[in-house]
Amino acid sequence: MQFAVTNWITAAARVQQLLARKTAELGSVLTRRVAAGEVVAVSTGDVEKIGWFVEALSRFAAAAAALVIICVGLVLYQPALGIIVALGVPVLALAVLPLLPRATKRADIQREKAGRATELASDTVAGLRVLRGIGGEELFLGRYREASQEVRRAAVRSARMWSLISAVQVLLPGVLLITVVLYGAHLALAGRITVGELVTVYSAVTLMLYPLRHFEEIAMAYSFSRPSAKRAARVLALQRVTDPAGTDTGVPSRPRTSRLSGDLYDPATGLLAPEGRLTAVVCGDPDAAGRLAERLGGHAEETGDLPSVLLGGVALDGLALDGARTAVLVQDKDPVLLSGTLRELLDVPSSGQVEAADALAAAQCGDVLDALAQASVDADGDPMRTRITERGRSLSGGQRQRLALARSLVTDPEVLVLDEPTSAVDSHTEARVADGVKRLRAGRTTVVFTSSPLLLDLAERVVFVHGGEVASVGVHRELLHSDARYRAVVTRESDEEVPRSKSLDALENLEKVEESA
Repeated sequence: MQFAVTNWITAAARVQQLLARKTAELGSVLTRRVAAGEVVAVSTGDVEKIGWFVEALSRFAAAAAALVIICVGLVLYQPALGIIVALGVPVLALAVLPLLPRATKRADIQREKAGRATELASDTVAGLRVLRGIGGEELFLGRYREASQEVRRAAVRSARMWSLISAVQVLLPGVLLITVVLYGAHLALAGRITVGELVTVYSAVTLMLYPLRHFEEIAMAYSFSRPSAKRAARVLALQRVTDPAGTDTGVPSRPRTSRLSGDLYDPATGLLAPEGRLTAVVCGDPDAAGRLAERLGGHAEETGDLPSVLLGGVALDGLALDGARTAVLVQDKDPVLLSGTLRELLDVPSSGQVEAADALAAAQCGDVLDALAQASVDADGDPMRTRITERGRSLSGGQRQRLALARSLVTDPEVLVLDEPTSAVDSHTEARVADGVKRLRAGRTTVVFTSSPLLLDLAERVVFVHGGEVASVGVHRELLHSDARYRAVVTRESDEEVPRSKSLDALENLEKVEESA
């Protein structure tokens, strides 16, 4: 029993480890290829079913060996009864096979509905604050209630089939035992066997009933674990796209100890971020901005039909994953904070050149530290020892965003890509954050995806991407004068709504105020 449980735990843990590594390798690409609810279901329920099959397989092998030994012993001990038992055991073992396809199908339906309910629940919890704001709690609660009832009905239908299989596994061994007893009694009355021999055969057949139960269990474990194993294999088979042709890029990889440097260039869009400068990127489509930010970090597109981003002439897609992540760090617009203390949150692989205090100051986290210090119960008022709840739900959106920014600044990568890093903070804080990031990242390559005039005005270089390619390059104030499409995106107004002269007048008034100050 100890070995069986060890097999179960080991198999489940190993599969979970493989899934965790694959998740870390693919990053955000994973949820674009596989639904988030399915990923959760695979890493929880499916790994348990896989472990269950491995554990049941070991006990099934022992049960099958015991049945063979008992059958051979009965044939040798009492051939007349032993042959009946030897012929009946395979029939009992294979009797449930016709029922397995239907049972497996119902189990798959149950698993699919459970995955949808899990995905709906995770999405609802993630957006609970928004739902409360718009009064949509009851709507989503009703949807989840309906989904959970569908799961319950599917589970009942699946349980009915498995109860039928269990009934067959109880009925047929009983029929075999009754047959052996009746035929043995006939032989004993005829004087062909003694009563003691009949009792011995009866005891042996009774002993076989327990190993026969493992045939039912292995059938159930196989039916449940087979689709689970397929789903896990599908996730584990996902690969990080490298070269579009599926071949080596031909660019020699650099030692892990050396740090890549140079200009960051995307051949697909023509975007160039010069080394050591703060570059702001403006996109009219937020989704396109997010995809471009991921590309700049070496997160290749699913199709793999675009050329790789280059850092100092080296293709990021051709580098080892850890090398690419060390060179370029991407912080998306919705960063995740794991549960733990603030010190643990900032304890990340870094260059060692940026202290946590400096990163927190640059990200304007003073009020966050004060709030954590006041909320501290057992940390003696030390904000670094205060625990942060899962995904930072105890913090506001702006606080989470600034802590995530501080974590990225501590990492101090060669290239830091920020996607809307100040979208959840007020304009006053945004100005201070922009100034702090610029000072702390002086001499390092930083790319910021934003449409905020405060950030754009501080950028040394502004790139406007329209229609999937670079449309114009310059500084913020020049582009406001020269590019109407850029001006429309930044001012969030169309050319029809705001004439060109009005925008320029507003800009000139702003310049006059700054000069007088």
